[in-house]
Formats: sequence, C-alpha cells, structure tokens
Amino acid sequence: MEKANISWVEMSDSGIVAAIGSFIRNTRLAQNKTQEQLAFAAGLNRTTIVQIENGESITLLSLIQMLRALDQLHVFKEFEFSDEISPLEYAKLKKSQRGRARPKRKQNKPKSEDLGW
Repeated sequence: MEKANISWVEMSDSGIVAAIGSFIRNTRLAQNKTQEQLAFAAGLNRTTIVQIENGESITLLSLIQMLRALDQLHVFKEFEFSDEISPLEYAKLKKSQRGRARPKRKQNKPKSEDLGW
C-alpha cells in the first residue's frame, strides 16, 4: 500500500520523476488506454510514454501533452500564484482609505477692491 502523503521535499529528483511516471501510468490504466492510444492522443511516440512510465526524464512539453490527453491538466492548479496581502498590511490599507467624500472648499480670496482697512 502506498503512502497517502508523499513528501516531495525529501524525494530525490529521480524519485519525483518516477512518481510522475507512476501517476501517468495509473491514470492511463484507470482510463483503460494503451500506451499506443495515449501516444496517439498526445501526438508523441510510444517510446516517450514508456520512458516516463519507467521513471526516465522527458521534456516538460511532452508531459503537458500527456496530461492534456489524459484530461489531467488540473494538476497545474498548484502553480497558480495569487498575490496575497498579510492581515497587518490589509489593516493598514483599510485605515488609509478615505471614509467619506467632502465637497471642495471655496478658497477665500480677498477681493481686489477690498484693501482690508
């Protein structure tokens, strides 16, 4: 039985490639597709499919093509970046925002005839 939580940080690069290959193989088999069918759908050679499933490295483009053919592009959702603001910065930002609008004040200019005596 495989571990439920994989510690990606502790894995070697070759271990990560093997895990990705295992994911491709298990997904392909769950969809009842042969390596040849996946290769055709992804526009790749069957040898590329064999390589990744055996834990050998392939190009990122080939991986994307395989994931697209397996309808598994959702795995890239983890790569989305959202610029989050800390709660402290958010509070400072809210404090600096205007609370209400004020009408423009008229400037009191002395009339040119009024000498102020």
